[in-house]
Amino acid sequence: MNKEISSNQLLTNIIAGIEKVKGSDITIMDLREVENAVCEYFVLCNGQSNTQVSAIAGAVQRVVSQAEGHVKPWHVEGEANAEWVLIDYVDVVVHIFQTHIREHYDLEGLWGDAKFINLENKQ
Repeated sequence: MNKEISSNQLLTNIIAGIEKVKGSDITIMDLREVENAVCEYFVLCNGQSNTQVSAIAGAVQRVVSQAEGHVKPWHVEGEANAEWVLIDYVDVVVHIFQTHIREHYDLEGLWGDAKFINLENKQ
């Protein structure tokens, strides 16, 4: 990741992108104290359809790339099906799910050692 932008600023920009398209059930998982974690943070949210999941993914990438630091994702997966889109910013990985997919894979359960921050929706 471009170290000119902090993980906190990146998180702020990601959340702004999610909220712009009314993503729901936003959770930040702090993995910094989890042994062998793949990154510092996961950001999880839900979209109600593949159209909304795609829109959220696009909004996150636009907001983050237009913000200070102009950060581009290292990798993006799942855009074709838009049931679970993963946007990898190296230190922060964004997971945008359709609700039933999030429940099925239960990342919160798999990474239960993380610290969880659940954000209230401003809708």
